[in-house]
Parts: sequence; structure tokens; C-alpha cells
Amino acid sequence: MSGQWVIPAGTGGDDGYDLAVVAGERDGWSHTSLWTITLAPGGRRTVSAPGQELLVVPLAGAVDVEVDGSTYALAGRPDVFAGPTDVLYAGVGSDVTLTSTGGGRFAVCGAPTDVGLPARHLPAADVPVELRGAGQSSRQVRNFGMVGVLEAGSIIACEVITPGGNWSSYPAHKHDEATEHESELEEIYYFEVAAGPQGQPGLGFHRTSSTPAGEIDVLHEVRDRDTVLVPHGWHGPCTAAPGHDMYYLNVMAGPAPDRAWLISDHPDQAWIRSTWEHQDIDPRLTGGS
Repeated sequence: MSGQWVIPAGTGGDDGYDLAVVAGERDGWSHTSLWTITLAPGGRRTVSAPGQELLVVPLAGAVDVEVDGSTYALAGRPDVFAGPTDVLYAGVGSDVTLTSTGGGRFAVCGAPTDVGLPARHLPAADVPVELRGAGQSSRQVRNFGMVGVLEAGSIIACEVITPGGNWSSYPAHKHDEATEHESELEEIYYFEVAAGPQGQPGLGFHRTSSTPAGEIDVLHEVRDRDTVLVPHGWHGPCTAAPGHDMYYLNVMAGPAPDRAWLISDHPDQAWIRSTWEHQDIDPRLTGGS
């Protein structure tokens, strides 16, 4: 059952993309898209997604993005563990053309919407950074595409850093019903996992399990640049193996006309939140010793 929802690194691309998950182009998947692209120095690529709003997220390297006749310079970063990055929002109906002088890797997130909005550049310095959890549940969340930060029609996005040995997306949670307390949202997890000191491949784990919205059973050992799709279900925890920091990019969207991120904690795991007030945040995320 898990194979439909797990895309190992190097297996999900076509037409020159490293990864191409397109809303409406696979069974049971309708609301979110993600393309990742590697560009050589001087490389150029146009991403066209009719009916979708787009969000350009540099993973490694700087990039110039042309949208609607204007060009925006995204400073980027050396890699995803180096800190937040500039991002660029492009409204529905707009293609984005990426040009990278020095080469790099870039993500383009997408979601269908009927809401028309102008292109906007969010500098890295303006990205809200949240430290969530405590102890071995400590992680850093970069909320560049969340409700209240980015105005958008449907798309919601953020990225998470989990230090090696820690747990995130914990307690497990869900957003697969439209209720007063919960949003109905698909979610993409795109992972990057830091290598060891001599380049040893990193690893971690991701879990998705069934809810009344549908049966699903995913327990996957995630490696660098793997992707896991969450159409519904309890998702989390995500665990980073000791010695290997974990990054993931989350892209969410759903069918509701109102854009909202409301979640329900797994009832067997929600108690863990009460322990955080008695623990310090992992010093690897705070600069402590």
C-alpha cells in the first residue's frame, strides 16, 4: 500500500525534472504539486502549470526568476541546512523562468486555485522562524508559506529542520476532514538528509497511518531527496537518525475555498506536548552548548 505514496530519490522525475508531482496526474492526488530542478551554471528552465499558483524555493544556490515580465533575484543559500531562503510567489496563470548563473537545485511548489494574486518576493530575512517542541522533539520551522505570512489562494508551505536523533511531526497529526477544528489538506514531504562526516548516506523514517478518511500504511526509511505523499491519514512522527540532520519541505493544499491550516493531534500521542514545558529546546537549534 505504501508504494503509491513513496517516491524514492531519482525515480520521480521526467522531462528534465529531478522530481515532478503534479496535481491531478496520479490517482488519489488532486491539490498539490512539486517540481525539483537541477540547473548547471548558466542553466535556464521554465515551469508552466496552467491553473496553479507557484512558489519558488531555492534549495542550493541563487536563482533569477522571471514572472510576468519582471525579474526577481533570489539570493538562495549553500544548502537547506544553512538557514532560510528568499522565496518567490507567482499567481495563477503565470509561468516562472529560472536562470542560475552558478548552478544549483530549486523547488517549485504548486496548487490549483481560482484566486488571482500578483507576484511577490519574500526575502530570507523576513521569513518567520519558529522553534517547535523541546528536548528530543525540538525542531526548527521556517514558515515562509503559511497562512498569515504569505497571501495565497490555496497553497501552504514551510520547511523543517530536525537535528540528528530528534523526532518531528510529533505528535502525529492529521488534516483530512473539513470540520470546525480541522482542514482537509493533502501534503507533500520532500526530504533532504545530511551525510556523515566521511559522506556516509544519511537516513530517517516517516510514518503515515489510517484514519476514518481512508486506509493508508506507510513506514518508510527516508534517504536524501526521497518524497512521501500524504493524501490523508495520521502523519508523523518523522525521525532523524543520530548523526544525520533531516530537512523536509512541506507543501499543502485542499479543496476548501478558504485557506486554513487546522490539525488534530493523534489521541495516543498528544500528551507529549505537556512534557515540553519542563525541557529545554535542543541547543543545536539555539546556538547553546
